[in-house]
Amino acid sequence: MSKTTKTWYVYLLECADGTLYTGITTDPQRRLEQHNRGRAARYTRTRRPVRLLGSHATDGRVAALKLEKRIKRWRPRRKRAFFEI
Repeated sequence: MSKTTKTWYVYLLECADGTLYTGITTDPQRRLEQHNRGRAARYTRTRRPVRLLGSHATDGRVAALKLEKRIKRWRPRRKRAFFEI
């Protein structure tokens, strides 16, 4: 049986209070909707509405997790630049 690699995305959200949130998903649009319904991360529940600033495709979950961890250490300006905002 052939193993296929699912595309995972690292995404950047801007919350209503101006803060940024970084996460991973296989479907950025679906995840955005979950955040805005209050069904995703605890951080974004009280900071709605959120808007998707961008996403970056990776080759699998592990790659997405590693990139997410690296991006979370960056300053907001660099995060925005990475996602071409």
